[in-house]
Amino acid sequence: MRLLSGQRAWLLQRLTAVYIGLWLILALGYFIFAPPVDHATWQATVGHPLVGLLTALFVLALLLHAWIGLRDVVMDYVHPPGTRLAVLSVSAGALILLGLWALFILIRAGLS
Repeated sequence: MRLLSGQRAWLLQRLTAVYIGLWLILALGYFIFAPPVDHATWQATVGHPLVGLLTALFVLALLLHAWIGLRDVVMDYVHPPGTRLAVLSVSAGALILLGLWALFILIRAGLS
């Protein structure tokens, strides 16, 4: 049995979509109703441990959501096995690099 096949992938994509939507609503609400007035306030907000954790979970959910959607599209429309493997490998590598980059940024913000 594959880890992300069928109903599991469907449910995981819906759960990540809900978290992404909630995070965006909360973030937009915060920046509309209590925007940081200067750079130091911005750094303090982003560097707060709870904000960092919620943002790291957002990035993880976003990358997982993107992977499931991209994988499904590739599986449906890229038929040669070698090409499919190449596209999925490059895509997975790019998503991993983006995740590491985001983690690096969050760690730097938390240490500032």
